[in-house]
This record gives sequence, C-alpha cells and structure tokens, in this order.
Amino acid sequence: MVTDFFIRTGKLALGTRLRRLGEQFMEDAAKVLEMYGVSINPKWFPVFYVLSEADHLSITEIARQIGHTHPSVSQIVKEMQRKGIIVCEKSKEDARVNIVRLSDLGWEMNRRMQIQYLDVREAVEEVLDETRHDLWKAMEEIEYVLSKKDFYTRVYEKRKERERQAVSIIDFQPEHAPAFKALNEEWISKYYQLEKEDYKVLDDPEGSIIASGGHIFMAEYDGQVVGTCGLMRMNDGGYEMVKMAVDPAARGKHIGWLLGQAIVEKAKSLGAPRVYLESNTQQEPAINLYYKLGFERIVGPPSPYARCNIQMELKL
Repeated sequence: MVTDFFIRTGKLALGTRLRRLGEQFMEDAAKVLEMYGVSINPKWFPVFYVLSEADHLSITEIARQIGHTHPSVSQIVKEMQRKGIIVCEKSKEDARVNIVRLSDLGWEMNRRMQIQYLDVREAVEEVLDETRHDLWKAMEEIEYVLSKKDFYTRVYEKRKERERQAVSIIDFQPEHAPAFKALNEEWISKYYQLEKEDYKVLDDPEGSIIASGGHIFMAEYDGQVVGTCGLMRMNDGGYEMVKMAVDPAARGKHIGWLLGQAIVEKAKSLGAPRVYLESNTQQEPAINLYYKLGFERIVGPPSPYARCNIQMELKL
C-alpha cells in the first residue's frame, strides 16, 4: 500500500520504500520458516543456503558468494553456531582460516526446507505474475547500474554540478583589486614568503597584467568573489597563467578548473601559441589540475620566484 508520505516524497524516499518492502518480506519469511518447523533467522538464510550446496566453505568464500562483508558473515556464523546449526573449525592447511559447514541439525533443517522452497518459488512467481512490471529484472538492472557507480557518488556528482553552475567567471573590474590581492596573499603566505614579484603584481594587477595585453578573470559564487586567475603576456608572444587563487571556503566546487578553462580559452582567442606557468610541486592539487588542463612539464628559464620548482606549458 502506497502511503501519503511516499506520494509526497516520490523518488526521494526510494531507499526508505525499498527498506519497508524488504522488512515486510523478512517478517513474512520468519512466519513461513516457523510454518515449516524451521528455527532459523531469515537473515541467516543466504549463509545457510550456500552451505547447503557445499561440503564446507571459508568465511571469506561465503562473503564473496552472497555479497556480504567478512565481518557481517562472521557475526552470522557465530549466531548460527550458538544455535547448533553449523560447525566452525580451523583449516588444516591454514590455521588463520575458519572453515564452516552445516551440522547434523543443519542438514535436517535443509531436508525440511526443500518442500518450503517449492512453495516459496510458486508464491513469488504468483506475485510477479500479478504485476505489470518485472520486479526481478528491474532489481538486476538497478544492481548492475549501481555496481558501476554507487548512489552516493551519483548524488555527490549532482551536488558538484549544481554548485559548478552557480559559479560565474567574469572579467576583472577595478573594484576587484582588493579581492585579487587578498585571495593570493592568503594562499601564498600560508605556504611561502611573499616576494618582490608578488607585490609588484598584487599591488597593481591592472598595470602589471592587463595594461600589457593580458587578462584577469574573477570567480563569483552566490554573489561573492571566491577565486581569480590572470593571463600575463610574455615577450615571446606566449602567455603566462599567473596568480590562480581560490577561497578555501569555496574549494571543492571546481572553481580552479573553471578558471583554468577560461584562461586557456582566452589565450586561444588572443592567438597565443602557448600558455606557460610556474608552480611548486608541494601544491599537488594545483599540479594535478594543470595536468588535467593539458599542461606538460618543461625546463624553462630561471624563475623570478624562489618558491618555483616546476615549470609547465600548454601548446595551443
């Protein structure tokens, strides 16, 4: 029966609805087992069933076959052992491995359950025949799809995509100068000493970058400036990507990636043959971003920055 709650929430309560359906089956399964005189907890059934098909199995093998974790199977095995349904012994080949098999009581239960299996299969087929959709095939499809990418990852990606769409990459305006400086001072001073070349650019971004034919982008999220990156013209006609910075509170929203893409596209529009950058290998996330954008490591001329120990280039 579909309650008003599930009508209101729709697919948001998919997990809750599946759990409710599972709990209903588990409750009925307990009654069915009792009806056939089998004293077994329904949650033990997967372990019981695979043991009924084999002479003995290790806990690791049981876990692999039924898709449970090793600790989960270990707990079930302990519970079944206390009821005398199974016997657990150390492997003769490897004392670290626990070997599990059905006890005499377990095999007697298995004999009584064979008739139950016939009736249960027919009842399940009856339920499926009374529905328009093949639930069994649908479950197989969902399990397959989730095995390729789990539900948590899918929600995480949707969140990131939504946040990414809320980021705006805009051109630098004079009123952005304080934010440009503050964002860069924050990350540089956290790891290094601000140098002469830093102050030259941060104190006059328009004069040092834009006036010579370069460009600066700013990133906004929810109306707040949260990132920046510059493109400085070089003497050989190429451009250098400089002063990329993202507010720590806004990291994880792919702002660096969006700024990097904007810089590369701007360089292309300016007819640049290449984009060059300097960084430090301690900044692993930044280096990974540059590789993702297509940059490759090169050996360039000496850097004016003491902190620089890696130079990279993207040929356009």
